[in-house]
Amino acid sequence: MCSRRHLLRLPDWLVLAEQLAAAGKDVVLSSQTLIESESDLKTLRRMVCDGRFRVEANEWGAVRLLSEAGAPFVAGHTLNIYNPETLDVLAGLGAERWLPPVEISRAALAAILASAPAGMETEVFAYGRLPLAYSARCFTARHYNLPKDDCQFRCLDHPDGLALSPREGEPFLTINGIQTQSAGVYTLIDELPALRELGVASLRLSPQSRHMGRVVEAFRAALAGEAGAADALARVMPGPAVDGYWYGRAGLEHRLERHA
Repeated sequence: MCSRRHLLRLPDWLVLAEQLAAAGKDVVLSSQTLIESESDLKTLRRMVCDGRFRVEANEWGAVRLLSEAGAPFVAGHTLNIYNPETLDVLAGLGAERWLPPVEISRAALAAILASAPAGMETEVFAYGRLPLAYSARCFTARHYNLPKDDCQFRCLDHPDGLALSPREGEPFLTINGIQTQSAGVYTLIDELPALRELGVASLRLSPQSRHMGRVVEAFRAALAGEAGAADALARVMPGPAVDGYWYGRAGLEHRLERHA
């Protein structure tokens, strides 16, 4: 997201990372998607040079720095990996795990994984508002007629973003700082058997401001094969469920609606 959100700075994140690692967690630090200033670049270099934790590269400058440092890394979904050839290049540069683009379908992912480099782990975005686009302009500041450099951090008033609707009135997108997100909440909780079959190693659950613990519990229950997990998840979702991309359809569609 935006580097101006200074509630936590890199030293704070590193302290949290140490605490999580001490508790037995596998910690990955995420680089920014847009590097816009020298201070952003300095933060990225410090993250790479720290060396204690893996870094997720979300733009190709981070890939270069991590590769030059000989540091294994995670290839983020914003690197736009759509074929096994690109994945092979990233594996050669040091990638150990990758995330497909959020709009990828099951069929397209299966085709890539059929020729994926040996040992490459796959993580799939499985829950949350889809991050669809990033911009140097802050849309939240624009909404309040404020310049980005004097945004007054109005985004903090909207932890789950601002709904954006067309003239028809149906929620279509969500604006959240420099990020444009889906209005619906992407969920693959009903697709866990298919994800296992594909060989997916881990799922990404994008956080929301309320009930995130219950979201995690619902996915844990679904992984354990317990009944009612999807219904429990639906009760705490901050928007309508969508999963159209997974089926190669329009992203705002949902499988159960099509079968109704």
